[in-house]
Amino acid sequence: MSARNRYFALRDDMRIPGRWHLRSPVDAQGQLIEPWPFTEGLALDTKRVIHFPVNPSGSALDFTLASFSIPVVNGRVASLLEQLGLVSSEVQLIPAVVEGQSEPYFVLNTLQVIRSIDDARCEEVLYWLPEDNRPDKEGQYRDVSGLKVDPEKIGDANVFRPWGWTVVLIVSERVKLAMEREGLTGPRFVEV
Repeated sequence: MSARNRYFALRDDMRIPGRWHLRSPVDAQGQLIEPWPFTEGLALDTKRVIHFPVNPSGSALDFTLASFSIPVVNGRVASLLEQLGLVSSEVQLIPAVVEGQSEPYFVLNTLQVIRSIDDARCEEVLYWLPEDNRPDKEGQYRDVSGLKVDPEKIGDANVFRPWGWTVVLIVSERVKLAMEREGLTGPRFVEV
């Protein structure tokens, strides 16, 4: 990919009327599953089946961000990602059960975290400082407003999370256009 390529934060379109809302992931016994491993850019070996409660219920979507920004996709999205050649190389599809749905769903686990934030172009970037009394986080991002990425740092990646601000899922214009062509419900793209 070159510097002219565009990238987008892949968000959940909360403006869809009557849409569902997925809650925090739980196991079959209803115990909360720790959400942070899904943001670390590592392949996960999950032994438990991941369940997503729905509240409030409503229209099912092809793409949804559950609590803690965990991307949940249906078979249409999974098939598209396979066609684009991204499964196993850039994303892992972890089987999941969504309350009230018979079709298969998946957690879309990104396999890359890239140092890509362009601090100078962001609206505001705050870092953890010594006076914050968090030595474990000192020097890392505390908040990023108006996120912008530097395409020169991204290489040929199509799906990733930015290092230091992994609450955001970034996709290339290639992925954005493919999702739009497919007419998927739920995604909203914000250029970064």
